[in-house]
Amino acid sequence: FTLMNVILETERLLLRTFTMDDVQLIYELNQDPEVIKYTLDPIKDLNHASEILEKTILPQYVLYNHGRWAVHTKHNLGFIGWCGLKARPERNEIDLGYRFIKSSWGKGYATEAAFASLNYGFNTLQLPRIVGRAMPQNVGSIKVLEKCKMKYIGDDIVDDHLAKTYEAINLRLYD
Repeated sequence: FTLMNVILETERLLLRTFTMDDVQLIYELNQDPEVIKYTLDPIKDLNHASEILEKTILPQYVLYNHGRWAVHTKHNLGFIGWCGLKARPERNEIDLGYRFIKSSWGKGYATEAAFASLNYGFNTLQLPRIVGRAMPQNVGSIKVLEKCKMKYIGDDIVDDHLAKTYEAINLRLYD
């Protein structure tokens, strides 16, 4: 990847836009059953990964000026997953999401990337509200939302499964 498509930089991470060259990365990330245990969206093959990039991930950049971004560690530029904002027009909301390879779990990367994504959404994009959701059993993901100071607002059925819903409000818009 080129540093030209880096959107966010944190202390340890670079977040960049995906391209169609990232099919293999998306595919491999989703091959670990533990990574997709709570996402309920397995990727069947490289063609399916390509379709997800082309129809779901890339259009968000054009339509909304944000999306899910590839996350790399600064120290070796290794790909460790994705994080970012996704418009859900059918729910009239912006969703914070993340997914990381298992070897990067427990190192604070998800929290670091999620916090940077929230700040970007509020400070750069001036979004009024961002939600985050996790299945009740997904304790790790819930911890990330809580560490990002998102507030638990209740349980919802989303995409046909129960999800704990958290929100963050852009207080700057209400000063």
